[in-house]
Amino acid sequence: MKIHEYRCELSWAGSTGKGYRAYDRTHQVRMPPAKAELDMASDPSFLGDPALPNPEQLLTAAATSCHMLSFLALAAREGLDVVAYRDEALGRMPVSSQSMETILLKPRVTIAGAVEEGQFRRLMHEAHETCFIARSLRSEITVEPELEVLPARS
Repeated sequence: MKIHEYRCELSWAGSTGKGYRAYDRTHQVRMPPAKAELDMASDPSFLGDPALPNPEQLLTAAATSCHMLSFLALAAREGLDVVAYRDEALGRMPVSSQSMETILLKPRVTIAGAVEEGQFRRLMHEAHETCFIARSLRSEITVEPELEVLPARS
């Protein structure tokens, strides 16, 4: 069986010797072979730097990115010309639950040329069903898509 593997390298240095409120939550994450390095922190609610991304944001970003990539692949296979895709996703983690309970995806998709609303909705559903991230999470993921149709490009 072929297995895909995904490496991440995380590094942090500091001291927790002065207690929970005193240590720096800033850390670095690399994902080889990509050369980019992310400076990250915990959520500001957990004393992290609000100017840096946190793991909860990255989980939400992974869900929307995976959904988009799944949708684009399905649309391309059906010959649709998707010319724009935007999403303003929202992950919600109630303080009492300590887990990401819901992720709301609100993709706004622009397609050039003929597409029926039913086909669009079917592809959105299939994208959710085939998204590796969505299939890996316990969180409820809701998708509220909107479609804009432009004339076919010549």
